[in-house]
Amino acid sequence: MPKHVLVVEDDHTLNSAFETILTKEGYKVTSSYNGQEALDFLADNSDSVDLILLDLLMPVMSGIEFLEHFDVKKHEVPVIVFSNLDSQKDIDRAYELGAEKYMLKAWASPKELVKIVKDTVG
Repeated sequence: MPKHVLVVEDDHTLNSAFETILTKEGYKVTSSYNGQEALDFLADNSDSVDLILLDLLMPVMSGIEFLEHFDVKKHEVPVIVFSNLDSQKDIDRAYELGAEKYMLKAWASPKELVKIVKDTVG
């Protein structure tokens, strides 16, 4: 059974690109466009998700707000924050709330994205 990645990204083009890249690598991908959509999805599906790829700056509910509402340790789902926000305060807060890794989108190639996902969930 393929590993299931939840991509939480408000930019539809990037979200689609992440989905295409990861699907080609054999992952099952679900897309959400803000933190609230992700929480709604996870309410009934958290056991089926192996990894959350999370943006920080989104409408409705930001990535930090998502992490404040979703107990990463309780659900045992690794979260990779994948953002263009390079604020040490936000990076530190994401780690405090259970994020496993923090990557700058601008610096990550598709190949690096796949490597990060594989290194995290196989």
